[in-house]
Amino acid sequence: MKVAIYLRVSRIDLHPENQLLELERYAKAFGWEYDIFEEKESTRKTRPIKNKIFQEAISKKYDMVLVYKMDRWARSLSELMNDFNLFRIHNVQFRSIKDNIILDDDPRNMLMIHILGAFAEFEREIIRERTIAGLARVRAQGKILGRPSKDGTKYENPNQDDVKEMVAKGVTIRDIAEKLGTSKYRVEMVIKNYKKNPLSNLPKFTEGMRGLS
Repeated sequence: MKVAIYLRVSRIDLHPENQLLELERYAKAFGWEYDIFEEKESTRKTRPIKNKIFQEAISKKYDMVLVYKMDRWARSLSELMNDFNLFRIHNVQFRSIKDNIILDDDPRNMLMIHILGAFAEFEREIIRERTIAGLARVRAQGKILGRPSKDGTKYENPNQDDVKEMVAKGVTIRDIAEKLGTSKYRVEMVIKNYKKNPLSNLPKFTEGMRGLS
């Protein structure tokens, strides 16, 4: 049995070593041969390591995908069900040790997968709503949100018209921040807001715009 062990941290558990310890112990107990994969950089839509494992599993390089919890593999119930359907078509096994779930033809296991997946998705939405409500409450109290500066200075958001004018003149982000007495991060946020507006005629940067596209 060749197994792909997949690790991805969450906001609650930022230490993949905790997952790896139990996953390796589990694989060794069954005498499986395994490779370890850790998702170090991911977004809601992009998880390159997961995609790599998925493609290699359905091409039969691996017989099983082993994870700590199901929500480490998929972020939504629809994503989970889509992946599982493809795994079943290509005879790839899947196990989640914390959820005690094994992907097979047992309808009881599939029912439990649906239930756990739905609860995980519901929990994420509740956390998201609470976060949005908390941010709105902080803004209503007049507090400034954003990254703190390295020296402890509290910067305010720059005037959008001032930023736009300087961008038009070809001034770099660093120089804009210095001239307006704010941080590069806050200038970048203003520029990003302009870029999201389809009616914006904000000129393109020729200097200092790396990382904003």
